[in-house]
Amino acid sequence: MTTVSTPLDAEVLYKQLLQQIKPLAATNDQLAIIGIYSGGAWIAERLVNDLGLKNKPGLIDVSFYRDDYAARGLHADVKSTYIPFAVDDAQIILVDDVLYTGRTTRAAINELFDYGRPARVMLAALVDRGGRQLPIAADFVAHVAAFEPAVSVNLQRAEDGTLSFSIDHV
Repeated sequence: MTTVSTPLDAEVLYKQLLQQIKPLAATNDQLAIIGIYSGGAWIAERLVNDLGLKNKPGLIDVSFYRDDYAARGLHADVKSTYIPFAVDDAQIILVDDVLYTGRTTRAAINELFDYGRPARVMLAALVDRGGRQLPIAADFVAHVAAFEPAVSVNLQRAEDGTLSFSIDHV
């Protein structure tokens, strides 16, 4: 795998995403945010803090809900799903770092509904790279970019919490 530098500035994109979500957060005191491990969870934690939301962020691991679970198996760093608020009738923003095929989002929604029936689920992503295999679209997205299928776009978090992207050619 070869990693190349990327023009995607994750910190700039995060600020753009934050600005898109601010108006909704200002008018909805019942808003809750759930991040998909790992990149979406990092973004969700920052959004909750920067928006001053009353609910802590939910964190969701879709490993057992993926439609390719049998083929991929279980990776070593499975995390526990943590949702610290009632899902029933909640207004939820589901956060992922990179939206691609839509399969991770589908898995997250399936798992979320095991916890209750939200009033609304919206999707936020830093990057929408196209290539959808399912009819899923983000309500909030900071950047749309096309990448070849053999390219992996990965969000990373430094020890100080700053975000960056790497583009890997497999």
